[in-house]
Amino acid sequence: MHIEQIYTGCLAQGAYYITSNGEAAIIDPLREIQPYLNRLERDGVKLKYIFETHFHADFVSGHLDLSKATGAPIVYGPNAAAEFDCIHAADGQLFEVGNVKIKVLHTPGHTMESTTYLLIDEHGKDHCIFSGDTLFIGDVGRPDLAQKSASMTQEQLAATLYHSLRNKIMPLADDVIVYPAHGAGSACGKNMSKETVSTIGQQKAENYALRANMTEQEFVQEVTDGLLPPPAYFGMNVAMNKKGYTSFNEVLNKGMRALAVDAFEAAAEETGALILDTRPAAAFHKGFIPQSINIGLKGDFAPWVGAMIGDVTQPILLVTEPGTEEEAVTRLSRVGFDHVLGHLQGGFDAWKDAGKEVDTITRISAETFAARFDKEQSMVIDVRKEGEYAAEHVEDAYSKPLAYINEWVRDIDPNRHFFLHCAGGYRSMIAASILQARGYRNFSEVDGGYNAISKTEVPKTDFICQSKVMKA
Repeated sequence: MHIEQIYTGCLAQGAYYITSNGEAAIIDPLREIQPYLNRLERDGVKLKYIFETHFHADFVSGHLDLSKATGAPIVYGPNAAAEFDCIHAADGQLFEVGNVKIKVLHTPGHTMESTTYLLIDEHGKDHCIFSGDTLFIGDVGRPDLAQKSASMTQEQLAATLYHSLRNKIMPLADDVIVYPAHGAGSACGKNMSKETVSTIGQQKAENYALRANMTEQEFVQEVTDGLLPPPAYFGMNVAMNKKGYTSFNEVLNKGMRALAVDAFEAAAEETGALILDTRPAAAFHKGFIPQSINIGLKGDFAPWVGAMIGDVTQPILLVTEPGTEEEAVTRLSRVGFDHVLGHLQGGFDAWKDAGKEVDTITRISAETFAARFDKEQSMVIDVRKEGEYAAEHVEDAYSKPLAYINEWVRDIDPNRHFFLHCAGGYRSMIAASILQARGYRNFSEVDGGYNAISKTEVPKTDFICQSKVMKA
């Protein structure tokens, strides 16, 4: 028996590849399936089943393409009303993969079809669970994503999750390994650990939601407290996972179309496509196509695209560093953005060399910021998360998290200069590009963000002025 966790940092997502005696199973595969096909060929094994823990909201699974390529059936737990051929397994049903068995444990609460898969080894011993979004390391799945489809409140879903954990998960032996679908950085939970594997015993001891003496009411209160609004693209990803989607190869082929400068410009005008520039902030601010949005590929690219753009049907034209086009299209497809119309041939340099209009963003060093900072006069906008701001921030800075820019941008006076920063410069350049595309130009973005500012003499505080904290 062999188990491999295939972890994708950008999405904080874990897929699982299991082999035993010439057969294999894959759990919660990502959109692009070639890495799985390569493993099957390398190991000389036949894929017997594709298991899905639930209809994912934060990424589009590769289950359909993988099933078509291998002939392996897709397995969901109870209540999964998929609109394609699959096995709707019963609670407690066993599936054999080589010399091991995989048992279906229906664990509703995160969603009503949520299912945990218990692997029983060749000796008949409970070895591990693949818990999906039911149980994370340090947390449990948020219960607010499936309210509409389940016709339940988040409190009712949380109560359902409470019983799933206590009736199906917590009775398992302490040495049973826990393999979750996500780790820290995912929006599917609120308190996830950076660790991506644990045991039932460790989670009983350390996970706030598995406290032995916890009542149902306490669980509901703690699990629902402090939930931030889910990213806008989540519901669209659920629909794609449930109903089906365009083959990844078709999406990739379309996105890999290289468009010369004039053709790129014409496509933008004719389709209303959003121009997405995936270059690093350090290159973007020096010159870019007017109205384009910067979300750097070297970062949490796909989740930020989902959070900022929201609508997965939005046509997109890419500006990339040469050679990174395929990676950009692939990572966009993982979160359902399948309408990439092509990319600028030759990258931004081709646009500039053609004499086309170019825009820039004012970026200053932390030292320049410190020299220009006036506690009484300067307006500072901090686009980090609320928790980062709470830990420490520039004195009198306003907390305006990037995730909510569509809400707070209306409150900004375009005639008053402001400084803009995040932790290191990645998120603040996203914000800067959005602000400038909407006509805001009277600002300076700080290179290196708070990490660099913290080394200057600018006054800082860990006191939170509640009137200046963006409310969820």
